[in-house]
Amino acid sequence: MSPRVLVTGAAGQIGSELVASLREKYGRGNVVATDKFTARNPGSADPPAYLDVTDQHSVERMIIDDGIDTIYHLAAILSAVGEENPNLAWEVNMRGLKSVLDSATHSGVRRMFWPSSIGVFGPKTPKLMAPQDTTLNPTTMYGVTKVAGELLCNYYSMKYGLDVRCLRFPGLISSEARPGGGTTDYAVEIFYSALEKGSYTCFLREDATLPMMYMPDALRAAIEVMEVDGRSVKLHMGYNLAAFSFSPKELAAEIRKHLPDFRVSYSPDSRQEIADSWPKSVDDSAARRDWGWAPEYDLAKMTADMLAKLGARLTPSGKNV
Repeated sequence: MSPRVLVTGAAGQIGSELVASLREKYGRGNVVATDKFTARNPGSADPPAYLDVTDQHSVERMIIDDGIDTIYHLAAILSAVGEENPNLAWEVNMRGLKSVLDSATHSGVRRMFWPSSIGVFGPKTPKLMAPQDTTLNPTTMYGVTKVAGELLCNYYSMKYGLDVRCLRFPGLISSEARPGGGTTDYAVEIFYSALEKGSYTCFLREDATLPMMYMPDALRAAIEVMEVDGRSVKLHMGYNLAAFSFSPKELAAEIRKHLPDFRVSYSPDSRQEIADSWPKSVDDSAARRDWGWAPEYDLAKMTADMLAKLGARLTPSGKNV
């Protein structure tokens, strides 16, 4: 029997693509997509239903009314936006998470997914191959909420037996969704600018190497970790997840293999400080060992696919066709 799935934050970068993958796998009628900001997809024929995740009564009512047994809780404020409004980041990321955890516990939900992030790491984390178990001392409100969120998910697993599964995503690159306020968003913006204008001004230094992942791998990882037998999931905090690491300079060089005249300049802003606090690579051997994680995309394969998909969709003026 297919699970009955609730997705929060369904209009966001991950959610907008994950909903489609889940509906293809489990059937459209078995996946309920929700978001507080449904206007993000004004042209959608099937916009998400409205849901404020900080309103526990509404969350519980939706779980009960729709017979939900599985939740992908994606609603969040990302790193750069969180620094502009830390109170909002705490409200959405922490109050929203606790609301959904409580609702899941009270309503008999079988399993829940929550995305953590490399944002949990900080200046004292090793820069190369950051271990699964290491110092977590983030310098952003986003990172603080991710560390606290991991601890909260682990608590609900131990205290109430809720099967919560978490992944520490690296920076994510999507061919379908525009950037949503993260420090690694340059790695999406750069492709649009390369195709639309032939040039890009990057808000990070050219040597700012960070762990990254192409969205198809991220979607597959989220679904795989939710489907694997519970005995294989040893951690209910965040599994490190990795695919490849690169700097803006290295990404620009890869794009120039397809667009030789592409030009990049660098004007680091406040997001550079956030990037400097994160590791350059992470060790995801625990995920590979416990539930068989392995990425399919490297830098070259991701770049070629991004340019092909965006190139087929964008007009010369930069608007979707």
